[in-house]
Amino acid sequence: MEIEKGKTAKYLREKMGGASPQALDNLKEFNRIKKQMLDALQTEDLTVKMMAEKLNMPTNEVVFHLLSLVKYGLVVTGEIDDMDEYYTYKLKR
Repeated sequence: MEIEKGKTAKYLREKMGGASPQALDNLKEFNRIKKQMLDALQTEDLTVKMMAEKLNMPTNEVVFHLLSLVKYGLVVTGEIDDMDEYYTYKLKR
């Protein structure tokens, strides 16, 4: 069977039956957390600890999602604090 140029993703989606329900749930959860983090960074730059307290999330989850946002270019590393211990994170503008 020959596939038309640019139709590979559509072909695979039809052949495989689309994304699994678990993958869709994970994406919804990531998007919910992403929105919360981006909203929190609208008003001020935050450290991981500050973000965890503001969002009431464990710091390890904050780090995971925050570094994903850095990877995809939505958030950048800001300044380091006076004690040279923690970086702040801010929205990429």
